[in-house]
Amino acid sequence: MTIQEILQHYWKHETFRPMQEDIIQSVLLGYDTLALLPTGGGKSVCFQVPAMAKDGICIVVSPLIALMKDQVENLKAKGIEAISIVSGMGRREVDIALDNCVYGNIKFLYLSPERLLSELVRERIRYMDVNLFAVDEAHCISAWGYDFRPSYLHLADLRQLHPNVPVLALTATATAQVREDIQQKLLFKRSNVFQQSFERQNLSYVVQGDENKLRKMLDVIHGVKGSGIIYVRSRRETFETAKYLNQHQIPADFYHAGLTAEERSIKQENWKNNDVRIIVATNAFGMGIDKPDVRFVIHKDVPESLEAYYQEAGRAGRDGQKAYAVLLYTKSDRLQLEKKFELSFPSVEEIKKTYHYLGNYTQLAYGAGEGLSFDLDIGNFCAQFKLDPVKTLNALKFLERDEYVAFTESVFLPSRFRFEIGNEDLYRFQIENSGYDFFIKTLLRTYGGSFENYVRIRELEIAHRLNQSVQQVIAQLKYLEEQGVLSYLPQTDQPQVTFTRARQDNLHVFIDRKFLEDRKKVFHQKMEAVFTYAESRQCRSRMLLAYLDEPEAPICGHCDICLENKRLEKASEIFDRITQEVIDQLSIQSSSVEELMQSLRTGREKEKLEVIRRLLDAGKIKSDGEKYYL
Repeated sequence: MTIQEILQHYWKHETFRPMQEDIIQSVLLGYDTLALLPTGGGKSVCFQVPAMAKDGICIVVSPLIALMKDQVENLKAKGIEAISIVSGMGRREVDIALDNCVYGNIKFLYLSPERLLSELVRERIRYMDVNLFAVDEAHCISAWGYDFRPSYLHLADLRQLHPNVPVLALTATATAQVREDIQQKLLFKRSNVFQQSFERQNLSYVVQGDENKLRKMLDVIHGVKGSGIIYVRSRRETFETAKYLNQHQIPADFYHAGLTAEERSIKQENWKNNDVRIIVATNAFGMGIDKPDVRFVIHKDVPESLEAYYQEAGRAGRDGQKAYAVLLYTKSDRLQLEKKFELSFPSVEEIKKTYHYLGNYTQLAYGAGEGLSFDLDIGNFCAQFKLDPVKTLNALKFLERDEYVAFTESVFLPSRFRFEIGNEDLYRFQIENSGYDFFIKTLLRTYGGSFENYVRIRELEIAHRLNQSVQQVIAQLKYLEEQGVLSYLPQTDQPQVTFTRARQDNLHVFIDRKFLEDRKKVFHQKMEAVFTYAESRQCRSRMLLAYLDEPEAPICGHCDICLENKRLEKASEIFDRITQEVIDQLSIQSSSVEELMQSLRTGREKEKLEVIRRLLDAGKIKSDGEKYYL
């Protein structure tokens, strides 16, 4: 099929969006390509269509596990074979998935970047018939970017495994420095960038400075019809703000990364179908969520960078209709963000201490643990060793940068199972263990493909079918695992830490101090840029575009600053016209205040009186107490 036929057959679209076709043609010609498309610009089609047009498998690297799962489900729904390998999956499960990529008919393999640290994964990729490497959220590879992830630096290793396979790097936001860095780190053979303007003409940017943020939030919601997103900083705030809105008869729900996949899916659907008007979320919400008719995005808390703000605000008005991006900002926000900034950069000594405590927490001996993964309850870990949670999370990121550990924040993985014996052996087991016969038959009828792959199992669903409790179902699954009949992996949503090398003693832990200082400097610049945006009296759109290296952008005409300037210009114009009318009237004859007011055709009564008062104060007209004259 041609790329147009593929688009029509699988995606049911007649035509490509702007720039999609150019990017796809570049990839099909075998060129390394960097595509900058705004949020909602259809990035996934840019790698999915060319991958379908060629033989072989497309490897997609993304840090967004929820988004990977959504895309895999969407591809499967279209009849396209796709799988994802993420942190938290067991070695055996990964082994089977990779085998299917080498020998099966899988078209898309989604990988979290941490997985590329594994020799097992890299070795298997060597034997795959790869047609394209797609790197989503490509700005994560740059230390100058707002969301640098050290594991992205290993993406260049893929080029050595398949040197002739093109790379397509995709991102919604990147400064010129980051664009250059992406191409360099991914070993582009030549510079090749496709970029749309970042300007969003239908989006009106507003900054509101009211100390009572909840009241201001209600004003916006009552003033703008349609659905919206409210971004807040913490999980607790999502719940509290949604509760507040519901108390004010505004249908709202909350969303954060700690919810199960099913809960997230239900909340997304309710909002997308407009059963819920507003979703209150942390920045975990929005990636890959394509709802075109969002009329407003409110940031209750100040974002950490303008790149993040542009991306999150850009989820409003994807249908091209008028929409609003509102930042609620006060001086206390500046103090809070500055405090958070200090916690984001622990000292070298604090990073080493975190590593030492981590070894104690996991009970690893020195020289042991390479490749081992552990659930890490951050709250429990910090309480046990009297550590600050924010500082600890950031210490883990620097340990990851220097490749001592790989850390994955809360990942929800559903329960999975797989039969470990063949059909004949299973039948024999059922005859010998008649008490488990009906349970096994129920599993076989409910879940296909469970001899070849790990498949998702819903314990509640099986419990309903067997008229048992969930605990009874889990107990039977565990018994069958003990008997070697199947392997059962219960659901988990704990953050995970993996020791990427054997545990070192503190004398042999070397933290890159210069990188730490450079990163601190970059973050400080980004933080100051946010303050400048929020506190400045310039066109908001123009400031954002200048930050994203579009310095010649026009003023938008509809942000809060532009509208205020228009009001001031209009007020000045009205003042001038009333002044002229007063002078014209009094040059003909002196008049009482009533006669003068009746003769004036421009402005409201308040404006007319204000002009007369100002002219009197300036001595341009005079009054004897009854009449006004020149």
